[in-house]
Amino acid sequence: MKIELIKGDITKIEADAIVNAANSSLLGGGGVDGAIHRAGGKQILEECIQIRNQQGKCNTGEAFVTTAGNLPAKYVIHTVGPVWDGDEEKCSKLLANCYKNSLILAESLGVKTIAFPNISTGVYRFPKELAGKIATEEVKNFKSEILEEVIFVCFDEENEEIYRTLLKNITD
Repeated sequence: MKIELIKGDITKIEADAIVNAANSSLLGGGGVDGAIHRAGGKQILEECIQIRNQQGKCNTGEAFVTTAGNLPAKYVIHTVGPVWDGDEEKCSKLLANCYKNSLILAESLGVKTIAFPNISTGVYRFPKELAGKIATEEVKNFKSEILEEVIFVCFDEENEEIYRTLLKNITD
């Protein structure tokens, strides 16, 4: 599985699936979540509302899929990252589940390329270095016959530098 790093806007990435760092209400919000909902259009929100009406809110670490609406991807995989509360063990496990469950769901959909944002590192205040370590480890350890490429899309230079260092250590 090829791993790529891009600094940019996840809503512009051409991949089979992009991952949304959603909030538990599933109704859009700020950061990546708001950007995906704005760029993808009302179809994504309508599907999120249907899912919410069927199952209630989405729990931290879980993942579900909707259409990508107006985005250049086929699917949006929504996952709710943990809000950092200082409990490193609990928060790390929940964040690892975000990546693992998104990858499992992507594989079940036959996705060949998937793009991840830096889940939980914005308003949820997850330490960026630790979040990057968890993300790259989960991807590196995920074995798939279907997934061909994982793209980490960093919004800022700090995350880009963290991921560049972590990925260099994986490939060396």
